[in-house]
Amino acid sequence: MTAGKLDLLKKLWLAPMAEVTDAPFRIISKKFGAGLTFTQMVSAKGVVENEFETLQYLAFSRNEKPIGVQILANNPQTLAHSVSEIRKYSPDVIDLNCGCPVNKVTRCQMGATILDNPKLLGDLVKSMKDVSLGTPISIKMRLGKNKSNISIIENAQIAQKNGADFIIVHARTKEDRYSVEADWNWFSEIKKNIDIPLIGNGSIFSAKDAYNMITETGCDGAMVARGALGNPFIFQRFNELLETGKDPGEPNPLQIKDAAIEHLNLLSREYGEIRAIHRAKKFIIWYFRNNNGISSLIENMIKINDINALKNYIEEHTNKIINDFYPEEDLNEIENSFKKRVLFWLQENKIAATG
Repeated sequence: MTAGKLDLLKKLWLAPMAEVTDAPFRIISKKFGAGLTFTQMVSAKGVVENEFETLQYLAFSRNEKPIGVQILANNPQTLAHSVSEIRKYSPDVIDLNCGCPVNKVTRCQMGATILDNPKLLGDLVKSMKDVSLGTPISIKMRLGKNKSNISIIENAQIAQKNGADFIIVHARTKEDRYSVEADWNWFSEIKKNIDIPLIGNGSIFSAKDAYNMITETGCDGAMVARGALGNPFIFQRFNELLETGKDPGEPNPLQIKDAAIEHLNLLSREYGEIRAIHRAKKFIIWYFRNNNGISSLIENMIKINDINALKNYIEEHTNKIINDFYPEEDLNEIENSFKKRVLFWLQENKIAATG
């Protein structure tokens, strides 16, 4: 199934994430087999006003394609203007965010609050489609305001009626934020009520999760967010599972080390060594969080301020994992903490958070 020239059928996509889906993260995700990546979410107003930071988020290279751009807006005229500008970059998808539940977005009547205003939603979709000139338009939504106000069927139909080429549905409500399991049961209901493709999102933390979402719910594709943090392997594993029926399994420490160092090198090339070190540390923690020694890594790595020293430490840490140097840690507790808060090591109860 396609939208324009975009092949949607049974692919695993990387969701847009603030302060995460920069070029290095997108490049390494694509290397491991991501079907589509997204830039960080950009403000339509920022695009129209040529704000430097917004344009930085929007930039991507040709070798990153296929790639999508997600916009945040609540004014049809501003949105249409921004789509016309973004088209000049030749993205493969332009998506409107109608799902973000965070306060700094919703208090501006954007993101998930748009789901409470069906007329506005329709006007926004139409304004995008009218100027898209063939670039596929998608809308990312949640199920509704809360469990007592599920509006996804109506909103999905409005998106379709006004020209959306496909929709992306995060199977939680605005009120749920990220605190409960996504309700995948809604996907089959949505599919019964629309004719355009549906990409499912929510509670994907493994290749098997993505596989099950597609094969069991009728979704045309799946989108992963937090489950890809420190885990570009999820795309490769999903592709192999889909092709052969077998999951190749968790990466070994050497594979994790190689990916982490490659990611660090990409960050250094993109930002320079000083900024790269600051950005890299959270990614490195995510890469190694499922291995004993994560508490030691968090404690020791924070002190490192030289990129070569950081690479040497990653090598040393990996060798210690291989040689069973570290004591056993409660990795399940760490993973549960990660699912609640991706920067789990910054919680007040650091000991509990890191096992």
